[in-house]
Amino acid sequence: MEVSDEVDHEHDPRHPEGPVSRLGASRAFAVMLVLTGAAGLLAAWVITLDKFKLLEDPSFTPGCSLNPVVSCGSVMKSDQAAAFGFPNPMLGLATYSVVICVGMTLLAGARMPRWYWLTFNFGTLFGVGFVTWLQYQSLYNINALCLWCCLAWVGTIIMFWYVTAHNVRNGYLPAPRWARGFFGEFPWVLPVLHLGIIGLLILLRWWDFWTS
Repeated sequence: MEVSDEVDHEHDPRHPEGPVSRLGASRAFAVMLVLTGAAGLLAAWVITLDKFKLLEDPSFTPGCSLNPVVSCGSVMKSDQAAAFGFPNPMLGLATYSVVICVGMTLLAGARMPRWYWLTFNFGTLFGVGFVTWLQYQSLYNINALCLWCCLAWVGTIIMFWYVTAHNVRNGYLPAPRWARGFFGEFPWVLPVLHLGIIGLLILLRWWDFWTS
């Protein structure tokens, strides 16, 4: 994905050696945010609807409960599904909507200050940390996968790494020159590697089931 940035050079003629005061983003980057935010929002919306149905009827079976491993119902009934005292997808409804709004704002040509980009990066860091915890819980404690959750995981991981790459190569996050060059040329490597590791862990966790 091409993610070259549109920046305001007026306040920092040293760019690209130093960060600029306000920073926009390419159309591809903005579209990436809209799509990953929409994927997470869709997943959160479907899970929320199924959660309400499950509360009304404890015998309800969500449509994505396909087998003992891919069992959304098992995940929804777990304590981890309400980590903050309310259903996790409700948090997703709010946060993924914000991501979509950021993407749409960038598509409109907005340029944001450094604090905005760092705050957004922190939000995606929280998101990827939370889904990592959920991945561990699903694989080793709940012992089941939710396909809609997996969709949200993918979207969150992709947006985190691309936002981080965006901030590193533009000097908003401190990094050596080689790292800035790497994130500028190969921003796709780390999200692909991250998702590949998750996929491998899922494969190994239920190897006997997948191969039986």
